[in-house]
Amino acid sequence: MSTYPVPVRKVDPDDSQFSVVSELSSSKGTVELRDVPSRALQERYRCPEGFLRFSLGGDLAENAGYFRFGPDVTAFGRSCSGRTEAQANSSLEDVLGKATVRDGAVVLPFAPDEIIENLRLERYIPNDGAGSQLQAFLRRLYYWVRPLTSLSTRRLVQKFHARNWGKEAFPNWPVDTTVENFCERLLLLALEAKGIDRVPFVWFWPKGAQACLTMTHDVETAAGRDFCSSLMDVDEVFGIRSSFQIVPQGRYSVSPELLTEIRRRGFEVGIQDFNHDGRLYDDREEFLRRAQKINQYAEEYGAKGFRSAVLYRRPDWYGAFNFCYDTSIPSVAHLDPQRGGCCSVMPYFIGGLIELPVTTVQDYTLFHLLGDYSIDLWKTQTELILRKNGLVSFIVHPDYVDEPRARQTYESLLRYLQELRARTSVWFALPGQIETWWRARSRMRVVNHGGRWRIEGEATQNAALAYARLVDGRLVYEIEGLESEA
Repeated sequence: MSTYPVPVRKVDPDDSQFSVVSELSSSKGTVELRDVPSRALQERYRCPEGFLRFSLGGDLAENAGYFRFGPDVTAFGRSCSGRTEAQANSSLEDVLGKATVRDGAVVLPFAPDEIIENLRLERYIPNDGAGSQLQAFLRRLYYWVRPLTSLSTRRLVQKFHARNWGKEAFPNWPVDTTVENFCERLLLLALEAKGIDRVPFVWFWPKGAQACLTMTHDVETAAGRDFCSSLMDVDEVFGIRSSFQIVPQGRYSVSPELLTEIRRRGFEVGIQDFNHDGRLYDDREEFLRRAQKINQYAEEYGAKGFRSAVLYRRPDWYGAFNFCYDTSIPSVAHLDPQRGGCCSVMPYFIGGLIELPVTTVQDYTLFHLLGDYSIDLWKTQTELILRKNGLVSFIVHPDYVDEPRARQTYESLLRYLQELRARTSVWFALPGQIETWWRARSRMRVVNHGGRWRIEGEATQNAALAYARLVDGRLVYEIEGLESEA
């Protein structure tokens, strides 16, 4: 049995902040509770039906804001207990101590699904009217004059835009795992509420893999297109298969021969935006027109996945796409033109589409905004994601690694990943393979037969049964059938 410790703060029974053993009551008698759904948490763990029970301990406030739920969770949403703040800061109220237990349910001062969705869909980003309109105007102006500017001028503009990125308090840099921390804490409380020390669930990755890793290449120019074959040669030397995101219109011609070569060599084809003009989400009517054409290109190219240009995104509009998955939302986006981040390193559903978040810094950002040609940041991010058993996803452009210095850095990254594969059980997969697995996993369930737990559903041959255990107040993952780690 393989054990993966989860870094959840130890529960001290003498610390009221972490106490979850008291019944919810008031001076006027017992408070009437309302059950609240935990769809997002059930989607994450796929544990037995009926195990997760959460209730709301009051009426939710009208307005949403920031608060804490333990030292490592900055939550955003409506609360029925305590105060919330308009900005994430160090003085946020921690409501973890107000979580209580009643009749085997965890009584919370918030609705857990609302908090998770607010983070995943970046609903904590303020929409301040005039400010948003000004940003949209400046973005349109930038893309209008962009063809007239040099690469060095564009880099100066991008550096100016990102000049204050280090002052962003939230999400957490260089990797944000707030959603994972939040879910782990809720599961820990659910175990204590049930008075048990473990619960079975469907492990996150096939065959008990510790984590997952995927490489993607955004092809932005004709020069990048022409370097695709050479980049595939480099990837193959290190045993990597990648996904190439192709701009279908306006930037360069796309030959059937290129698409055929990518697929023939075991790589994947994805769609990148429409024409890469940075205006996909400016206007709803125009977006719908473009989305229809994007869907046509997806069918023509045989592409299951989409990524928007410059990682611009509006998840509420994704219903117009006929894709299986999207790869446009960063975990943390301090250095991107559109700030925010989904605060997660795990796949998740947006309607019927699966989001595969971008969890590491892009090569362009690393080289040209941070001025860093080492792989130290990539290694740090990878190790942090592995601790959460998450998805390590990279964006490397053939347009930027065709020069010697950048190519040497990329090859150093591939060498590190090759070593990682040799010493861990990380699953190296194409985005389409991840989507297929995550969708199949979403239809699996853990059931008890004759006193033994097992996984039922389609395509369960690669699924691993795992247990989340409460050990000395901490959450620990164990995978059935695997030898213990040293």
